[in-house]
Amino acid sequence: MSLSGTNTGDFLAIKPGVKRFISSVLLAGLFAGLVLTAVQKIQVTPIIAQAEVYEEAAAHAAAIKPASAIASLPPASSVSTLPPSATEHHHEAQEWEPTNGIERTLYTVMANVTMAVGFALLLGAAILLRGGISGWQEGLLWGLAGYVVVFVAPSLGLAPEVPGTQAAPLLDRQLWWTATATLTAISLALLVFGRHWSLKLLAVMLILTPHLLGAPEPQIHGGAAPAELARAFIVATAIANGLFWLALGGAFGFLKRQFGDPKG
Repeated sequence: MSLSGTNTGDFLAIKPGVKRFISSVLLAGLFAGLVLTAVQKIQVTPIIAQAEVYEEAAAHAAAIKPASAIASLPPASSVSTLPPSATEHHHEAQEWEPTNGIERTLYTVMANVTMAVGFALLLGAAILLRGGISGWQEGLLWGLAGYVVVFVAPSLGLAPEVPGTQAAPLLDRQLWWTATATLTAISLALLVFGRHWSLKLLAVMLILTPHLLGAPEPQIHGGAAPAELARAFIVATAIANGLFWLALGGAFGFLKRQFGDPKG
């Protein structure tokens, strides 16, 4: 068999739909990323700035203790018996981070928009698998589902943490988060689209599994910031993420319709 004109025509017929999909993903991601940045600037960033003050104070206090211990040791043992971490702590190069102000805001915008485009791609792919979307109202429902999958369910075990909070090992948290988000997404799909009662029962079992097993716990609980600041951060982050996902889903549904693709 050889390539025919029909195959070429089919490819050209599909191509505009792909371009509309990509345009919807990029524009929805840009819009949602800017919304998230604005909400973070108003609600989340001030809390992080306060928590960083407590974190720096705690780090400074921890650095003073080894120094005072060194001063109390006899001169002959001050060099040979001290662990390297005590003598080299202050000489470690600090990790680079953007300066506060315009530079930090620009990096935040780029990070949020990049993340939003990635989530828009996943959300759009899920919508296409279900046969498309009718408009921004249905997009809000998809955005709400994304909020539950990506933020709400994982946060029940791993709540958002302000700087200076004790946490479990990063890899353990990442694995638990990924498993929880994946099982929650499957569960929601089975609950909404599954027709047989056994599928809905399976959905309930899947959505409960990671929480019954439990999220990874730190060896030492607590943090530098006060408890009320940590609670305020959880609330502010929950609001920011909720608005982000509603903006992402609504924008994607609106753009798909505007690009002449009312149901797909």
